[in-house]
Order: sequence, then C-alpha cells, then structure tokens
Amino acid sequence: MDVDIWAWVGDTQRQLHEDGHTGLAMAIGDVPAQALEGRYSQLDVLAPAIAQQAENLELPWLEFYARYWHLIGRVGDRAQGAVAMADAETLVEFAGREDVRECPAAPGAVAALAIARANTDGPGYAAERLAALDAVEVEPDSLAFSAIAEQYVAALVDAGRVEEAIIHAESAVARLGDAGRAASWELGAASVRALLAAGRAQDALTALDAATGFKPDDPVAKAHREGVLRALVLATLDRVPESVDALPDLDVVGEHPRDWVEWAHAIRKLAGSAQITNSWQLGRVLKQWIDYFAMMGGYRPRVELALIAGDLAVARQGGWQARLLADIAESAAGELKSPGDVAERIAALRAAADGITPQEAPGPQDELVGYFDAADGFNADPERWVGWLTPLSGQDLEATRRHTTTLGFLGYPARGADIYWTMLVESGDIETADPQDVSYLTGLLIEARQDERLEQMAERLPAAQRHLALGRLHRARERWEQAAAEGEAAVAAGAGIEASRLWSAAVQQTDDNAKGAGILRDLLDSEEIEPEDVWRMITMATAAEDWDTVRAGAAKIGMPLQSTEGPVEEEMGLVRIILPAPDGSQRAVISLRTGPATARLAIPQPPGMDYNAGDLVVFDPQLLEPIPEKAEDQEGFIPPFAAVSMLRPGGYTSWFFDGAAPSEADWTEFNEVMAERGWPMWVYSDENYTVTHPTSGERLPGVFGWVAVPPDVTPVEVDALLDDATERWVHPLAWLDLAKTVDVEVERHERITKEYGL
Repeated sequence: MDVDIWAWVGDTQRQLHEDGHTGLAMAIGDVPAQALEGRYSQLDVLAPAIAQQAENLELPWLEFYARYWHLIGRVGDRAQGAVAMADAETLVEFAGREDVRECPAAPGAVAALAIARANTDGPGYAAERLAALDAVEVEPDSLAFSAIAEQYVAALVDAGRVEEAIIHAESAVARLGDAGRAASWELGAASVRALLAAGRAQDALTALDAATGFKPDDPVAKAHREGVLRALVLATLDRVPESVDALPDLDVVGEHPRDWVEWAHAIRKLAGSAQITNSWQLGRVLKQWIDYFAMMGGYRPRVELALIAGDLAVARQGGWQARLLADIAESAAGELKSPGDVAERIAALRAAADGITPQEAPGPQDELVGYFDAADGFNADPERWVGWLTPLSGQDLEATRRHTTTLGFLGYPARGADIYWTMLVESGDIETADPQDVSYLTGLLIEARQDERLEQMAERLPAAQRHLALGRLHRARERWEQAAAEGEAAVAAGAGIEASRLWSAAVQQTDDNAKGAGILRDLLDSEEIEPEDVWRMITMATAAEDWDTVRAGAAKIGMPLQSTEGPVEEEMGLVRIILPAPDGSQRAVISLRTGPATARLAIPQPPGMDYNAGDLVVFDPQLLEPIPEKAEDQEGFIPPFAAVSMLRPGGYTSWFFDGAAPSEADWTEFNEVMAERGWPMWVYSDENYTVTHPTSGERLPGVFGWVAVPPDVTPVEVDALLDDATERWVHPLAWLDLAKTVDVEVERHERITKEYGL
C-alpha cells in the first residue's frame, strides 16, 4: 500500500471522530496489525463490520481498506486458497470502480488475487497471475511496486520460467534503486526462491544474505520466514548443521500455514541427519497441515505436503501411512489445473511403500491387545501399533477399538471410520452394538466430516443413541437449534448425563440461559455431575437472574454466600474482566466481584465502548490464568475472567480530562473528591506522558484519563465540580468535550488544549 494511504487513514480517523463515529475511528487503525500479527478472531469480526459501516457512510476508500486487509489476513499468513478466490476476484472488481481506482492501495487487490491463486495451485494459475499483474500500472515510487514485482517473480517461477524470474527480480531491485527506494525483504526472498529453482543454491544464499537488511512489508513474519528459507537453502547445499540451526522450531512455524510447505521441504532434506528426528509426532503434524489445506482449498500445498509426508513415512517404515498419503495426494491432484509430474511422484511413493519390510510385532497376534494396553503411553509409537493391529482390526472388537481410535489420533479418522463401518454397520449389528463402539464411530465420522454416513447410521440406532449421535453432529457443525432438539430427545430417551450436557450447552448457544441452567439443575443431586457442570449452570443461571439456582450451585461447590434470597450482591474481591474493544483487541477491566459469576466494572471507559464503570457483567468462572504458586506472587495477583454478557448496565457516562499533572497533594485531594461522590476515575496516561509549558516551552509531567458519573448526575454538575476541584492548581486541567456539551467556557478549554499541546 502506498505511503499516502497512511496519511489518508489518519485523516479519516480524525474526521470519523469529529463526526461522532468514535468506535469506528478507533477500530480502523488496528486492522493492518490484526492481519499481520495473526489476531484473526478479531480481524474476521472487525474488518467486515468496518466495511459495512463504510458502505453505509458512502466511504468507498475505507470500505476497500477494510476488505483489503481482511483478505490479506486470509490469503497471507493463513494461506487460504480456493475458499478466498471469489472474495479476491470481487475485490479486484471493486478496486476498478470509478470511485475507488484512484485509491493508492488499489493495486493491492490484484496482488491479493495473485496470492490466492498461488495458494490454490501456483503452477496451474501461473498464466492468469502473470496476465493480471502485467496489466497493473505501478511505478517504483509506489510502495505497491515491490509487492507486484514479488508476485510476478513468484508466478514466473511457478510457470517454469525461472531465468526470466531471476532477471525480473534483479530489474525490479534496480528500478527501485534508481527511484531512491530499497526493495522489500519479500521481493528479495522471491529472488532467492527463483535462484533456488534454477539450481543456483549458492547464489540463492548470497542473495538471501544481501536481502537480510531489506525492510519487510510484513515485519512480524520476517524472522521465521527468513529462517525457513535459509534452512531450505542451506539444506540444499548440504550444510546440515547450519540449516538445522536456522530452521524455526515446529511450535513457531506451526502457527503460520504460509510457511508449511517450505518448512516441510527443508525437513525432508534434513530428516536423515542426527539433528532432526523423523518421528510419528512429525507425521501427525504434517497430516494436520494436509487437512488444513483441504479445508482452505490449497490444492497444490495439499499434494506437496502429502508427498513429503509420504516420503518421511517411508523413511520411518510406515507403509500403511505412506499408502494412505499417496491416496490423498492422488485425490488432491484431481483439483490441479496443471498436475505436471505429480502422477509419477505418487507412483514412486506407492512403490516405495510396497517395498517396506513390516516391522516385527512385540508379541503373538492374539496377544497384541494386551501388549497395547501395557505399552508405555509416553514412549510407545502409535504408527507402529496401527501397523501391528491392522490384521486384527475389523475382526476382533477389542483390537478394532484400539486400532481405529489410534488412526483417528494420528489424523486418519476416515480410515478408522471405514473399518468400524464395515464391522458394525455393513454387518448389520449396529442396532445391538455396544454404546461405546457407537460413540467411537460417531466421533470418527464427525472428525472425518462424513455427515451423511453418520445420519445413515443414526437411522438404525435405538432412540437414545440415535438422538445423541445426531446431537453430537449438530453440535460439531454449530447447528444449535437442531443440537438442542436432539439433546432433548436423547434425554427423554434415557441417554444419560452426556445428553443433558449437550442439550444444556446447545440451548445456551441460543441464549436461553434459564432453560440451560434448569437442565443441569435437574442433575444437581446426581453422582455423575462434575464441578464443571455446576459452574456452567451457575453462569447460565446468573445470566437469567435465577438466583435460587445460583445459590444451589454455590452450595454444591462449597462457596459460601451471605444472602439467602434475591440478587447475589456481595463484595468478593477484585477481579480482571476481559472484554472486547472496538478495535478488535481486548481490555482487562478491574472490577469488583459481586457473586459467583458477576462483577461490577470499576474503571471508566471512553465513549464508544459497549460497557463502562458501574456495569454489572456476567463472567465465565474459569480462570484465564493460573494462580501463581509463590506466595509473594499471589499478593498482587488479580484473577482474570472472560466476560460472558451484560447483566445490568450502570448507565454511567465518561468524561475526558487532560492537562499538566498537579502536585501530589492536589492530586490526592482530587481523588478524594471523586471517591466521596462515588465517581470512578482512572488515569490512562503513564509516566512518559508530558505536555508543553505555555510560556517556557519546557516539558511538564502530564495526566489524562476519564471520570465516570452515574445517570442521575448531569453534565453541568460534573463541570461545576471539576472547576471547583481544580481551580487552585498551578496549571489548569481541560475537559473540552464536557465544556462543549454544557456550553460553558468552551474557549478557555480550547485555549488550554492548544497552549499545552494536549
């Protein structure tokens, strides 16, 4: 995006704030950070909301801005492919509108579409990517130039035109230099990949070293992306120790799908070394990545990962796994527009799998179940156990249970479901099957996303098991009304406490907290009920203001309450309530716990927030952080809880104040005045905040914050009190918004704001 766009963002924020759209103004500044920092749960809610508001306000540039960054958050680090293609194409069309095309960021839409196509099937879409990028008119003085050049180089590599890719990258860097600008790190990395594809690994390493100092477009990702690329280049040069040192750990790269294929290529080259362990854990992770790309429409990455994982499985002598991975690669290859040599690679993998000599089992076949149960769960290799139990699976029920659940654990629930299906459903015994086996098969079918199969099976089950299985399916797919209906039917049919839990959780999702709490209260005397069930009941009962049920739950878990009827309103210490902010981030608000699952917010919040001091909120009683073990750490620990809902708004209004900090005595007196009236006040500035002395120009310690007042206090009263409380201060305090509201001494507050540089 061009640098002008950031000036425009700042201007837009100021204008929105002046027009009364404070929440929107706060939100738009954080959207790029959410996309680049991986705060996707915030981005996926906030960006579409901003785009919708922008459309309503007829602000097309702002709408493009929100849609662009949301798309980058999807096709960038999350590497979404076909699932994002339609949105990427629509954004390109939107960018071509007459009222949008002059936006400096508009070329970014074409780059985003190129990324989505590359994520889907890079070689297959190479021609389309090149044609679209060729049509973009962007000069080196634009920050979009590097991004367009980067995508063009990547498309040339995918088209097999690696020499052209190298030349184009060098030309782009030179043109940027002539314009007095440096290439982005991402453009440098694209050049490295082109050199690597051309078989010039040493030149690739030299280019990577040269690009290290380039400024990245995505500074958050640079460290791990550079580490993965460096590891691959060094591994290609057979400089194994250096490659291993450069390679980011799995717990780092595991959060970044964009880097998975490149990381896997590096691992395959390093797997034969002593420094890298080719373990079943690695195989399980790679299968999770393969499944991720199946959901995201990443056809080419899915094929590549399946083939790499297959090669690694062969090296571990995992023949059964290599064959299944070959099947996955073959299935995914059907989606490729340009499969190239994929068929030959799949055939080679199958041949290698067939050439594996099976490892000897730890004991006689008829004793393997006993050996399995006696195995050390920490050191046992589940991949080997799958191979050893395969001859028994589908024949012996105990072996089948262990074999299929282990398959599911390793990421192959569909294979486990096939075996169970043949044994229990096709044999005709599903009606009389052990409920445990029905539960296992249900779980495998849900995990394998074989919904139709599960529904077919459910038709043949007894009522209790049928409704419970369908309820689990609806819950997994977040179809809450259907899940609630099946849960209720399962309870009526005698399916037990698991059905009650399902029913209660489902009705809670439909905001019927009273009913959800009632379902669990009926089980309060059951020996099967667990503390987690009781806390869930308390939370729902609190939201429904069913205080009798809250007290019953508190008694069950041994939490003493002083009152015996009516709302629970007690002082139970300070807590931190975690609440959402308009910019998609979260705020921890100090609050007073008033009940098992209620707290009253104690800190004033700026206008535009959905909550403020004085509000009574319901929270989830599950701690978000563990209580410190050391006594000294426990002293200042305020337990954090996630907010669930607003129970009763306090109706408080916040007013902003700003200015030079007073003396300690004056500040103490000011705090006492606020406390006497019960007006929560909170300073948001820190010790680094300073203001300008109006005559000398020296920097003075500053203070700004918010004071919240209850609904029965008028703005005129607040203005009068602040005026009286601060009139003897050496430096005046300003409360401009309040002054404008009451139309009292507005010019004085404007003058203070200007003179002190507030």
